[in-house]
Amino acid sequence: MSEKSSSLSSLALQKFKRDFWGVLSLGYIIICGIIAVFAYAFAPDNSQNANQMHLSIHSKPPGFTTQMLTLPSENKLEQSFFDKLFFGTKTRSTELPISNYRIHNNQLFITPYSEIEASQLEKVFELNTFGTISNWKQITNKYIDSKTFYLGTDKYGRDLLSRILIGARISFFIGFIAVFISLVIGIFAGALAGYYGGKIDAFIMWIINISWSIPTLLLVIAITLALGKGFWQVFIAVGLTMWVEVARVVRGQVLGVKKMQYVTAARALGFTDFRIIFKHILPNILAPVIVISAANFAGAILIESGLSFLGIGAQPPTPSWGAMIKDHYSYIILGKPYLAIIPGVAIMSLVMAFMLIGNALRDALDVKN
Repeated sequence: MSEKSSSLSSLALQKFKRDFWGVLSLGYIIICGIIAVFAYAFAPDNSQNANQMHLSIHSKPPGFTTQMLTLPSENKLEQSFFDKLFFGTKTRSTELPISNYRIHNNQLFITPYSEIEASQLEKVFELNTFGTISNWKQITNKYIDSKTFYLGTDKYGRDLLSRILIGARISFFIGFIAVFISLVIGIFAGALAGYYGGKIDAFIMWIINISWSIPTLLLVIAITLALGKGFWQVFIAVGLTMWVEVARVVRGQVLGVKKMQYVTAARALGFTDFRIIFKHILPNILAPVIVISAANFAGAILIESGLSFLGIGAQPPTPSWGAMIKDHYSYIILGKPYLAIIPGVAIMSLVMAFMLIGNALRDALDVKN
């Protein structure tokens, strides 16, 4: 039995490897997962939530470059390496975009960046503003740097690339948590309904039909409003609305498998119902569950994006792709469509990757082909 099982697994793996789009999608999802976990290590702006605002350079196009003066804060916050790596740098320093600077009489004169030349008034900073450093050359080398915004800036002057990278964490993790919740509830409910039948099946199917009749987005909104707005509330709300599909699939599979001879033999040997369901039946119906889980990943990402667009998803300043589209969709008709298109393309590409890998898994796990 184990040899047959391992041979079927190796056959499915070989079929999956031959699917170009499936392998490509898997690689893309792995890259997105690495970026989601270590987002602050890749983001040019590694401050918490990439929330450094520079209103003077708002809505700049991709590739925009300017000089940036960093004004250090006297109150330094202590952070561990892992805290910075996973949650960003808690900084109180102020960044100021500048057009040019000069040093005169032991003072630093800077011209703040402005598109209006008439408003370019100089500001003066003394030497002690920059702490214990007494050399102007060291100060300019350390605190004045040229900064490039590779995807431009949003309407608040924040680095769009950094916001996109950190926003991937919301979209990616909601898939894992929502699918995990839906699998736990859906497999349990579907297995009970399919195995026992009768009144238990009728009661569970009644709950499933009621949940199925309510539009998903409305149900998620209702749960989110009940639990409150926030990061984890959205994850739980989406997970609680996606278990219905899993339960229906599991129930249908269990109804067919429970009549097999090996299940009858297990009952004759006196095995408990729990062992029969979780040791014998469920391992043999995992293929369709895996396929529907991949589709649910894509669905969870779209639902979260819709909630963020409506303003009841992840709350500011936490970056979310849906919220970015909401903040900038009006810019499509104002000549700067990239502010909404870039997060839209990010959502589309990740959803498409999960759908393609779902199709590839469906073909690979289909024993008839």
